[in-house]
Amino acid sequence: MSNISYRPQDAQQKDFAKAVRRNVNAFFKEQALSTKGDGPFVVKAMLMLAVYFVPFILVTTIPMSAWWGSTCAVISGVGMAGVGMSVMHDGVHGSASRHTWVNDLMGASMYLMGSSVLTWRIQHNGAHHTHTNIDQVDGDLDSRGLLRFSEHATLKPVHRFQHMHAFFFYGFLTITKLAVDFATLAAFNKDGSTAAQKADPKREMIKLIVLKVVYIAVFIVVPLVFSGFLWWQVLLGFFVMHFVASVILGTVFQLAHIVEGTVQPMPDIQGVIPNDWTVHEMMTTSDFARNSRLLTWFTGGLNHQIEHHLFPHVCHVHYRRIAPIVERTAREHGVPYNNIPTFGAALASHVRRMKQLGRPANDKAA
Repeated sequence: MSNISYRPQDAQQKDFAKAVRRNVNAFFKEQALSTKGDGPFVVKAMLMLAVYFVPFILVTTIPMSAWWGSTCAVISGVGMAGVGMSVMHDGVHGSASRHTWVNDLMGASMYLMGSSVLTWRIQHNGAHHTHTNIDQVDGDLDSRGLLRFSEHATLKPVHRFQHMHAFFFYGFLTITKLAVDFATLAAFNKDGSTAAQKADPKREMIKLIVLKVVYIAVFIVVPLVFSGFLWWQVLLGFFVMHFVASVILGTVFQLAHIVEGTVQPMPDIQGVIPNDWTVHEMMTTSDFARNSRLLTWFTGGLNHQIEHHLFPHVCHVHYRRIAPIVERTAREHGVPYNNIPTFGAALASHVRRMKQLGRPANDKAA
């Protein structure tokens, strides 16, 4: 099913695709702006990395109570989420800087969270961005049994109340990835995805093993040796850090695609989606809290998900300014533009959508 093609039935869809790119490109040209982040982005990256690592350093070097240790774990979790959304994400997309080495360096911050850049690039940059919200292709829709993100996935009794327990399970996102990366990379090695990235499968598996060992040594062994906390307190702090980061990341990710107004189309038997790819992205993606500068700053512009999907090589620091251009162009061409005005409204919409996905389509109680 990965051999999916996009064939618009309406010529106006192609007109929109051309117009939105022309209008956004004109904006950068008229303003004499680079599409990258460069200086301001690097400053932000340093700040996010500090929020992640400074509390960890304090725990390992300064005697403190369990309460302060827990506080540091929570702050590090917030920092970890910030690094993932505001540093790694742009780096892997090549939008952080005009210099490739800077993008590679920022993207490598994924290693600081114990995860693989290669598997992320294949799953996120490849499958998710290319075939957004398409079941069995977009890995972000993988239900993993307890949660049902796709209306095309098998409905199970456990899904009936998923709108209540979903956020708890979001908390296991990053800590699960620590182990799942091995199976993911093995699958990519087998299906040729690793080779397609011009990477050697065996070498990548060795790198992944070394990465995990070093990560565990730094974040678990070092605190065990140098902090005054007991082994179970260190493990608990490690879990709390990942849980906090995962709840933030999982929630932000879902508010962009699993909300009311977004669709989950399926290709026909020939693997064809009857829309232009650009229009498909508009139909499957949503912005939220677009006017919140603080949320935009912290989430690395992931609340401007439409702009990110259409222009992944543009740094998130520009999304706030190009969003009105994209919306205006969409309205002019009769293309849907999903924008939920506040974070609270987006959160409520996600809960309602998860409730719908947890019930049969004809269940009026949904």
